[in-house]
This record gives sequence, structure tokens and C-alpha cells, in this order.
Amino acid sequence: MNEAMIVACPLCNALNRVPQARLGEAPDCGQCHRALFAAAPLALDEAGFHAHVERAGLPVLVDFWAPWCGPCRAVAPVLEEIARANEGRLKVVKLNTDENPEVTRRYGITSIPTMHVVVGGEIVKTFVGAMPKPKLLRELEPFLG
Repeated sequence: MNEAMIVACPLCNALNRVPQARLGEAPDCGQCHRALFAAAPLALDEAGFHAHVERAGLPVLVDFWAPWCGPCRAVAPVLEEIARANEGRLKVVKLNTDENPEVTRRYGITSIPTMHVVVGGEIVKTFVGAMPKPKLLRELEPFLG
């Protein structure tokens, strides 16, 4: 459990090495000294996507969404609860597909909401469409360690 994880800062995108044993201790960014975990989904743009998703040491749940999408808005409170309850074990991020078409194309997103679980930079699970919290939690359980 002494292995370090790469955690990107939600404010400055700096990559931080954090020992796994310290993930639950509210670690701060080594560069800007702000909290590394926000206990809420993090809205990303293309610039932050690489640091927060592709380089992340923690499992990441990526929500590809758009503001005009009713099912996307319906699942948002569920994702907020999951982010809050799993801080330090799972990072929840959101990417607006309308504002980030290059990332959307690169990840083959053709329907929203689409959610990917990314571990070590690799997509390990995909969900398409909104689903109730109990079902989503069951699907995420193997990644919550």
C-alpha cells in the first residue's frame, strides 16, 4: 500500500505523486497547495483531459455529456453523490461534448450520456445512457478497491 498514485490537481493540472496510504488524508497539490480532491465531479476541457484521465493513477469515471441532454442532467446528481462518497478512491470527471469535439471524436462518443471507467489510461468499462444509482454503483464496485 506504499505505492504512489498520480493525481492531477483540479486547479492547476499539476501531476502529484501521492502514496496510496495518504489518499484518504485530503492531500494538497505540491505546486499550488490546494486540495487534490474536490468531492465533486470535475469539469474538464481538452487541456485537462490528458492529466486527469489519461495519466491518472486512480480509477476515473468520465461522463461525456451536453447541457441540452435531459438524461445527462438526470444522472448529474447521482454522479455528484458518487464523487462525494468515493473521494480518494475514484475520480469523477465530466467532459462537455459540445465544447470538446476532438476528445469526443477520439473516444468514439456517438451517444450521450456515455460514461467510461478508465484505469491506467485504458478504458475498462463503458456505460451508455442514464442508469439508476444502485445499478451504477454495482457496476463501479470492482474499481473502488
